[in-house]
Amino acid sequence: MNPELKKHYLETGSYTYAGPYKDYFCSLPDEPEKLGNLISHQIVHRVTLREGNTNANADLRYGDMTRYPWYRARCEDDIFLTVPAITAELFRLDPRGFVEDRLVENKMILTCRYVSVLISAIYKAKGIPCRSRAGFAPYFGEGISMDHWINQVWSDGEERWITIDGDGFYDGVPAGARIRQYDMKEGEFDWAAKAWLDTRRGRTDGTEFIYADGLGTCSLKAIIRYLFYDFHALMNDEISYLFQPCYVDGKFEALSEDDMCELDRLAELLLEPEENFPALKRLWETNRKFRVLNSPLVGEWDNLPLLKKA
Repeated sequence: MNPELKKHYLETGSYTYAGPYKDYFCSLPDEPEKLGNLISHQIVHRVTLREGNTNANADLRYGDMTRYPWYRARCEDDIFLTVPAITAELFRLDPRGFVEDRLVENKMILTCRYVSVLISAIYKAKGIPCRSRAGFAPYFGEGISMDHWINQVWSDGEERWITIDGDGFYDGVPAGARIRQYDMKEGEFDWAAKAWLDTRRGRTDGTEFIYADGLGTCSLKAIIRYLFYDFHALMNDEISYLFQPCYVDGKFEALSEDDMCELDRLAELLLEPEENFPALKRLWETNRKFRVLNSPLVGEWDNLPLLKKA
């Protein structure tokens, strides 16, 4: 890895800055499998909580979900957006920190983006380049590829990115039979850029790529979200689900063919993020459309003046 890239992927953003937890993070395991297993004892996915002691949790690998307090949020994504907030809450619930015997009632309910951002922050604090990636997981079900966030950790010894999915215990369940969780092979994860281009070029109709919003959103309308999530994540800005570029937020059907071709070019660059890093960085620094975001409290009335100046 060249020095510029290494420097970039050691840098943090608003979400991955470790703050007062940097020294604590340095005390956690370096090995992806050990770290992932430890985190999986702290955080439960909202689907796992909803399904209770069935499916992936039939053997209670995540604990007895009936013990989770009824008055706690069933998903805490909207409450704890940053790594310091997540870590502070874990310490509030159990002052021992990241422990394997954390009680179910003291676990957090967070989805894959939050696990990915936590893993990125821990490795960055250790001085190990790491990045969050957003795309689709074909190992969660037959014939579908669900929206998902994972990580890539740089190995100096092997001089390559090691692709890992730390969002749960996959051994012994269907997902685990399809992947090497802590060293995923090429093709085991569907990158957003490839999904976009394959759909745009007619290699697939894209209906297998699903955004889990409960509305059945799939194909390009789902992939576009993850194209932007992945682009932002590669620039150390791991935006959450309700953040979208102003010009596409709720306006997918109104996008012109010129807009779509511009997104094709972005996807082509994202296919090889190392090789195309200078071009991606230029886009990041100059393309307001890709960066000016709507969010729960910020909408077009705030952002359109910025876009008109572009």
